[in-house]
Amino acid sequence: MKTIATFIVSFLCLCQLIYAQQPPLKFNMDGTFKIVQFTDIHYIHNNPESAISIERINEILDAEKPDLVVLTGDIIYGNPAKEGLLYVLKQISDKRIPFACTFGNHDDEQGLTRAELYDIIKTVPYNLTATTEGLSGVTNFILPVKSNAGNKDAAILYCIDSHAYSSVEGVDGYDYIKFDQIQWYREKSKSYAKQNGGHPIPSLAFFHIPLPEYNQAATDETAILIGSRKEKACAPRLNSGLFAAMKEMGDIMGMFVGHDHDCDYAVLWKGIMLAYGRYTGGNTVYNNLSNGARVIELTEGEKGFKTWIHLKGNEIVNRIKYPDDFIKKDD
Repeated sequence: MKTIATFIVSFLCLCQLIYAQQPPLKFNMDGTFKIVQFTDIHYIHNNPESAISIERINEILDAEKPDLVVLTGDIIYGNPAKEGLLYVLKQISDKRIPFACTFGNHDDEQGLTRAELYDIIKTVPYNLTATTEGLSGVTNFILPVKSNAGNKDAAILYCIDSHAYSSVEGVDGYDYIKFDQIQWYREKSKSYAKQNGGHPIPSLAFFHIPLPEYNQAATDETAILIGSRKEKACAPRLNSGLFAAMKEMGDIMGMFVGHDHDCDYAVLWKGIMLAYGRYTGGNTVYNNLSNGARVIELTEGEKGFKTWIHLKGNEIVNRIKYPDDFIKKDD
């Protein structure tokens, strides 16, 4: 009996430890929920050029104290892949902040596959990254954010694998988000709306490679664009229809990508905010913008959010309130 009792106590302690290391996401007492987006860290383990990326990550986490960190791809850019990935994630995990990753086009070029990288991520405390079996890609998962009372889903975060390079004959450039992924999103969105009395739940989407609509929006003279656009969006040459699906479902308020290091803008397109994170990496690849991160703050019960760019020395630029700052005032 003593042995059984000891086993039960040990099991309960283990469950509490796992629960503490994978805490549920929920809005705070003041009604807010803060996300920090790190993107394109391009970390190379033990490379001095990567030191600035680690410095910025810690500076921003200490200042913003987010409820969640989302890393939108190209976390690593050299060998050893495992050590580099673990070192980056350790900066977040050591601060006991939940985090989630979506892969970029460079992550699996360092000797490990996406599946192998995912298995490594799963071992890190406070990881919320998951996978959906049967879907194209690896990092396709959903993070519901509960109300402060914990009795309902108050916001939904869709994390999607945007793959790497085109495999379609005669089409070069980057890959597109696949039709099965889009159908998965549509079904989940419909299910969440049904649970919410038929009303879409305010949602955000995170992935690495921007959609073709980023170039449409950024070059439209009637669109309001806030931030830096120093290069064209390196989007897929083929449009698989994710944006149209999101418009139809009516839940996505904004999407957040990386990939293009010289962009950190946000632009409204057909009612959805298309945004870049701020390049977070060091000098291991091209960058003409100083490194930092995008911060997103949701408020429970509101269809809208605030966002800003956090830079070195706790400098804050490009504060935006969606949708208010994109509404044109009458002359």
